[in-house]
Amino acid sequence: MAEDFSKAVDDGLKLSKRLYFGKDRAVSPPKPPPSMDKATSCAFLPKAPMVYAVISDPAIVDNPDIPSYQPHVHGRCDPPALIPLTMNRVELEVDCYMDTAFIRVSGSWRVHCVKASKSCGCRVAIPMGEQGSILGVEVDVNGKSYHTQLSHLEDEKEMEKMANAEGGFLRVKPLIFTLTTPQVNGGANISIKMSWSQKLSYSNGDFSLNVPFTFPEYVIPPGRKYLKKEKIQLNVNSCVGTEVSCKTVSHSLKELRGISQVGKLGFLYEADVLNWSNTNFNFSYTVESSHTLGTVLVQSPPMHDIDKREIFCIYLLPGNEQSRKVFRRDVVFVVDISGSMQGKPLDDVKNVLSAALSKLHPEDSFCIIAFNGQTFLSSTSMKSVTKEDVERAIEWIGINCVAGGDTDMLPPLNQAIEMLSNTRGSFPIIFLVTDGSVQDERHICDVMKKRLTEAGPIAPRIYTFGIGTFCNHYFLRMLAMIGRGQYDAAYDIDLVESRMQSLFTRASSVILTNITLETLDDLVDVEVFPSHIPDLSSESPLTVSGKFRGKFPSSLKAKGLLPDMSNIEIDLKLQDAKDIPLDRVCAKGQIELLTAWAWYGDNKELEDKVAELSMQTNVVSEYTRMVILHKELSGPQETSKKSRTNKTKDSEKPTLLPTLSVGFGNLVATAENIPPGSEEPKLPEAAEIFVRAASSCCGSMWNRCCCMACIQCCFKVNPQCANVFTQLCTGLACAGCLNCCVFCCGGDGGS
Repeated sequence: MAEDFSKAVDDGLKLSKRLYFGKDRAVSPPKPPPSMDKATSCAFLPKAPMVYAVISDPAIVDNPDIPSYQPHVHGRCDPPALIPLTMNRVELEVDCYMDTAFIRVSGSWRVHCVKASKSCGCRVAIPMGEQGSILGVEVDVNGKSYHTQLSHLEDEKEMEKMANAEGGFLRVKPLIFTLTTPQVNGGANISIKMSWSQKLSYSNGDFSLNVPFTFPEYVIPPGRKYLKKEKIQLNVNSCVGTEVSCKTVSHSLKELRGISQVGKLGFLYEADVLNWSNTNFNFSYTVESSHTLGTVLVQSPPMHDIDKREIFCIYLLPGNEQSRKVFRRDVVFVVDISGSMQGKPLDDVKNVLSAALSKLHPEDSFCIIAFNGQTFLSSTSMKSVTKEDVERAIEWIGINCVAGGDTDMLPPLNQAIEMLSNTRGSFPIIFLVTDGSVQDERHICDVMKKRLTEAGPIAPRIYTFGIGTFCNHYFLRMLAMIGRGQYDAAYDIDLVESRMQSLFTRASSVILTNITLETLDDLVDVEVFPSHIPDLSSESPLTVSGKFRGKFPSSLKAKGLLPDMSNIEIDLKLQDAKDIPLDRVCAKGQIELLTAWAWYGDNKELEDKVAELSMQTNVVSEYTRMVILHKELSGPQETSKKSRTNKTKDSEKPTLLPTLSVGFGNLVATAENIPPGSEEPKLPEAAEIFVRAASSCCGSMWNRCCCMACIQCCFKVNPQCANVFTQLCTGLACAGCLNCCVFCCGGDGGS
């Protein structure tokens, strides 16, 4: 899907060579990469919010202001080409609260590449950073307004009545959300507001934010150079009531001196520029503290909240003490080696395993359990971390971690619990990695819940890591919640190594365990997310949120166990969070945890609760769908006292976007050992041969603009007939599409 998007932009840039803007400037898009291998096939994915003209008919491509002679192009682009629109204005606003950032981008784009008498759809593409989640898009164009909204659509017939829009998530790095608007006239200006949330990265006491904000040169408006408005505003609220200081910043921000409260920062950048930002917006800051900080934020529910309970959020920040002691660890790695893990996913997992073993301390111990339909152990007991044992384990990984067979998850998890049952004075960890779903997932949760309850005060922690979209990520999240560990995932196989390494670093850096908040027991109708409080790692802040009725205690203590097995109490400062959108900050985590509980209990009431919270906070969930609502002016401006503004009316029915959620796993794909990353269907063999044979000077556009119906015909013929037909049609294509090549391929015969 990502490669298709990049290829469509590549084709659009070639089509844009037809445009001419007088002597001042002719558009000169970059040449495509010389070979479309894995590294270059996604070269034209957006690195900033972008808007594209969706071109199905290449004949409509022209300068809307200065029509020029354009040779007629026969055929249609199927799938459509995407021509990046020029940008006239852009503003970026960022609000950071605790470890969450809310980003808003507003700007103006022009359909500079379509005849004034024609129209085309416009595709909005929004790349989002770390754990991004789309919140909403608003589009104003041609006197019409479009905006997204989440709806709880339970009735399949109701959904079938709606028109389906193009869009969804491209699960690449970073996550990209796309949405296509209806027809827009050539030469029109489009005003768009888009918002999303993403997580701030945390390491060694420093928070860092990376917002995709790198605009390519070809979105600069053509013609004479003129100044354009670019604005960036940043607000930081650490929420812990201690000093914060800026470390690094990518753009020329000026600090706003009007913000005097401790723990807050404000910055502004506003300039008239010739060229748009050519680098991502990066910002990092430090919360000044060498020890663990804690705070409690309390807030009244929003007016539109159906659940009228008060909101609270407990936030623990580990601080930046460099010489901090961590627990002695006993680690059992439980690794899926079923057939679907073949290739890069398993290779990356083995790389992380080898690196993780090398980073264990001499006082730690470890074991590796590989599983498919069977279970394979690197040793019958936990091994000490010696150079010889680590080398033997790495050798064992290379010999025994070979992809093949089915997926049976419960036996290796039971085996891991057994191996950790006799640990004393250490921190036991089960690190589970899988890419598949199994039928007995709820039973696995029941068994693990029982066994961990019987294990005593320091029961094994379960950290889970999911690869691809075929595994049940809510099962993995539930398993981690039961085991008081953490969950992470890599939907894109290129992210497996980095994301898995990050999760293991957090698991290896626990500084406080068995955390309790006893004072909460005095509250009425209290609900805590997560219900099993996980441990605090030096590499990650800890957030516990919830709802309650009654009066929140004026003082609260968090109790826990330190690595030296001594107890500690942390005083938590109570703050009124009136200037913090606490419901939105906590929404994503609450929705994901509630969805895991709803799946585990097959609970319809919880599903409805998730849907209500999703619609209230605009955070995508498994039980809501995003729709596009249309509004348009109903007539000329009213002048009566009753209405002095333009009247609007809602469209007859909303447009339904494809589902934006990950689902609950794919048992069929797991049973058939389909590898992650194989979600997109491939062309039949005959069609592949046909496309490959048409890769001459006009081959790059043949499968887009020339006789796509013929390609579809090849789905029905055998390969031998396809070969003969291909040779004939390739010769005709090169003769009949010569003029097309001059304009679409730049006349260089191979671009």
